[in-house]
Amino acid sequence: MNRWRGNPWAVLVTLSLGFFLTLLDLTAVNVAIPSMIETMGASLDEVLWVINVYILVLAALLIAFGRLGDVFGPRAMFVAGTAVFTAASVLCALSGDPAQLIAARAVQGLGAAALAPQTMTIIIGTFPPARRGTALGVWGAVAGVATIAGPTLGGLLVSSAGWRWIFVVNVPIGLLVLVLALLLVPDLRHGARRRVDVLGVVFAAAALACLTFALTEGQRYEWNATIWCLLGAGVLLLAVFLVQQRKRQHVDPLLPFVLFRDRGFAVMSFVSATVQVGMIGLFLPVMIYLQSVLRFSAVEAGLVMAPAMVVSAVLSPVAGRLADRLGGKYVLMTGLALFAAGMAWLAAAAGVGREWWEFQPALLVVGVGIGGLFGPMVTVAMYRVEPAMAGAASGVLNSIRQIGTVIGSAAVGAVLQNRLAVSLREEAATRAAALPETVRDRFTAAFEHAARSGTDIGTGQSGAAVPLPPGTPASVVHDVQQAAASVFGQGVVDAMRPTLALPVAVIAVGAVSCLLVRRRATDQVREPADAGTSAAG
Repeated sequence: MNRWRGNPWAVLVTLSLGFFLTLLDLTAVNVAIPSMIETMGASLDEVLWVINVYILVLAALLIAFGRLGDVFGPRAMFVAGTAVFTAASVLCALSGDPAQLIAARAVQGLGAAALAPQTMTIIIGTFPPARRGTALGVWGAVAGVATIAGPTLGGLLVSSAGWRWIFVVNVPIGLLVLVLALLLVPDLRHGARRRVDVLGVVFAAAALACLTFALTEGQRYEWNATIWCLLGAGVLLLAVFLVQQRKRQHVDPLLPFVLFRDRGFAVMSFVSATVQVGMIGLFLPVMIYLQSVLRFSAVEAGLVMAPAMVVSAVLSPVAGRLADRLGGKYVLMTGLALFAAGMAWLAAAAGVGREWWEFQPALLVVGVGIGGLFGPMVTVAMYRVEPAMAGAASGVLNSIRQIGTVIGSAAVGAVLQNRLAVSLREEAATRAAALPETVRDRFTAAFEHAARSGTDIGTGQSGAAVPLPPGTPASVVHDVQQAAASVFGQGVVDAMRPTLALPVAVIAVGAVSCLLVRRRATDQVREPADAGTSAAG
């Protein structure tokens, strides 16, 4: 096994498995919500916290752990993060009530925040610049594979064995990653001894925690005073953090401002956030549509998306190689353009009563576009980053991506809810005209109430409960039920189209912003990035 130690491709496989773990749990838990509510007696709010606390901790601590990887060594932090994540998965599976599960998920987020930024750091320190794009393309392909595996594997496990198994499955993978990391991954050090900016860690974590919580929970709490206070506190803490970091720029800062002097890194930080808005904008409304309107199961809905994600996973390393040869700017712009075009096509193809295969042409365009994003994006961002700064750069880039996820979720959810309320009212008014006069007011009032209080968009729902007076003829009950299902189905379709327009526009802005990146000369490969890196035991 010693001959494999430090082998770049063996290291890449190990890192990709660890990265896969963190992304798998980000998506798999969503399909387990109904099962958790039923088996634990949890409320919807509690189960949503099972999802959100993971994102909250992950986003709040990525920058801090990226920098800690520079201080203590990326392999040490990767191993520690994997161990914490695996142990927390066991605690999640053994949780007896929602509070225990939420606490265990917070610990999982801690482990994910520790290991995720180290993957990029170690790749940069292991691969020479000429092959770095290919390696980062493979690393980016893991996102596509995790997107497939999350809903599909989660649905299979929940259906066959119960929700606890979506956490149990992490344990053997985590243990394998631990063994491989200790045997194969070199201990990359950069010579200079660094100090931990504890105060910076506290300010950054507190600012990101406040902002993430407010953006994630704002819609549910109707943007009340508490949410706005948290937003204000987050902005204030962020300002304090930046002032504090400015004073520490020559004394091991947590956030080195020099990173943003490189136009490629600065632009790619913005683009990474737009990509995450696009990913959320794709999966949130489309998965709701597939399950609520077309009545697909969670597994079936995941399989509808699977071909596109397979295409993205296959093409991602190819895009990484093209980025190595041609520069990532135009490869990335092409990927973003195809991603946006495919989503626009998908919005046009949506309708009530569609078959799964009708979406595949648009989804395959989406898959090709996504396949051209992650490798080139990271290659451009990290091209001029010195290995000693790689942990900080990785933490910043991943933090901005997660903030993009939170902002995208809040924005897309708000647009979807607003458009759904409007479309339900309009459809209910139209369909009510065909019903007996005695039930018309009840019918429209039911959807008015649903629009105000929040529509149930789970599988098998009609969007509203229509209370009918005792003695209503069976034929009228049937007509009302049919009309309600039609209102809901068409309402979701009508709401999904403008909702998808938001991420399409954001991705288009990201594509245009790539024009700001200077095109590098492809025959000038910068070798000094690897200078000074040593691999020990």
